[in-house]
Amino acid sequence: MSGIKGKVIVITGASSGIGEAAARLLARHGAHVVLGARRTDKLEAIAGAITAEGGSARYRALDVSKREDMEAFVDFALSTFGRVDVIINNAGVMPLSKLEALKVDEWNRMIDVNIRGVLHGIAAGLPLMKKQGSGQFINLSSIGGHAVSPTAAVYCATKFAVMAISEGLRQEVGGDIRVTVISPGVTESELADSISDPLAKEGMKEFRRISIPAEAIARAIAFAVEQPADVDVSEIIVRPTASPY
Repeated sequence: MSGIKGKVIVITGASSGIGEAAARLLARHGAHVVLGARRTDKLEAIAGAITAEGGSARYRALDVSKREDMEAFVDFALSTFGRVDVIINNAGVMPLSKLEALKVDEWNRMIDVNIRGVLHGIAAGLPLMKKQGSGQFINLSSIGGHAVSPTAAVYCATKFAVMAISEGLRQEVGGDIRVTVISPGVTESELADSISDPLAKEGMKEFRRISIPAEAIARAIAFAVEQPADVDVSEIIVRPTASPY
C-alpha cells in the first residue's frame, strides 16, 4: 500500500471501533495518523500502542459537533505534520428508537454528530485542501444510508444526508480533491451502546449476531486511500456475507 505511506490522515471518532481500526491499519502502512475523539484516555492508549509498534500517531480531544473544535483539530494536524492529506469523518452515534417514543434529544444528538460533524470536517479541511491542490475526504455513511428500517428513521436520515453531502462535494471540488463514502453493514463497534430504547436495544442484539470486525471497514478505507491521485473510489459498501440487508 505505497499510496498510504507518508500521508497525513486525520480521523474523527478514533477512540474505538472503525476509527481505531483504521488508525492502526493506516499507521502500519506508514501514514501519520492524527486521532480525535472526546475520550482522550482511549486516544492516548491507541496512539501509544501505534508508536510502540513503530508508527506515527498524535491525538487531540475533539467534539465534532463544535465547529471550532474541528478547526482546531485540523490545525493541530497541519502544525504538527505540515499538511493534511485525508480527513476521515467517522464519528457517529446511533440511539435507535421508534419515532413515537419522541426521543427528541437523541434525534438532535444524531443530527449534531452524524450530519453537522461531517459538515464541520469539510469546513475545516476544504480550504486547506484547495490551497494544497490535493486531498481526500472519506465520509462514513451506512447501509442505513441506502434503506430505512423501523426504529432507525432519524439515524437513516442522517446517513442519507452523508451520502447527499458527499456526492455534492464530489461534484463541486473537481479534479484535485477526492471524495469517498464508506457504507458499513453491521459491524462490531460501540454504536449500539448508545441505544436507550429497550425495544430497539433488543432488536439490535439479534441484528448484530452476524457483525463483521471493524478491521473489515478499515481495509476498505485503506483501499480508497491507496489509489493513485487520478482515481476516486466514490463509494464502497461493506456488509457481512450473511446479511439480508
